[in-house]
Amino acid sequence: MAASAALPGLFFCFSAMILLILVSVSSPTLNSISFLNANQYSFGVFGYTGSKVQVGYYFPLPGDINTGILHNLTFVLILYPIAAGLSGLAFLFGVCGAGYHRVGTVFMSFLAGLATLCTLIVWSISMSLFGTVRSRLRSNGINANWGNANWLALGALVALFLGSCTAACGVFGHYRDRRSRR
Repeated sequence: MAASAALPGLFFCFSAMILLILVSVSSPTLNSISFLNANQYSFGVFGYTGSKVQVGYYFPLPGDINTGILHNLTFVLILYPIAAGLSGLAFLFGVCGAGYHRVGTVFMSFLAGLATLCTLIVWSISMSLFGTVRSRLRSNGINANWGNANWLALGALVALFLGSCTAACGVFGHYRDRRSRR
């Protein structure tokens, strides 16, 4: 193996990729993963329970939750699958960095940092979006609770932060040339 210093970053990027994929396939695809649960509805990245898969949606519940701003913020949730793709690319470059050359670790560090930024932005927006919806639903007497996708996304954010830091440190690891092993 060319660089064992790249392995922690590789592990964290892989973990974040798995978590972000799980967040991306939340309701309506997989109803057990959601951002917000209210009445019989579970809200996810691409819709809610019983809706078709789409980017951006209106909330099917009464109250003042179907404003233009809240509707437009549901479009931003598409950044979760984009962050999953970026962390997947970081993982692939990390495999190249761990197995062959330092350049792979450099690209892993860059892509993990980009995925961290993307995940931070979308996690902040999704917490604000669903927090506002939750508050407005509760003021109308509708029971609304946080779902588990919020915490999966937070775990992915922490993993990506650690992955980008350890990948940056892994760039300075020991890379042996195959000819020097003789």
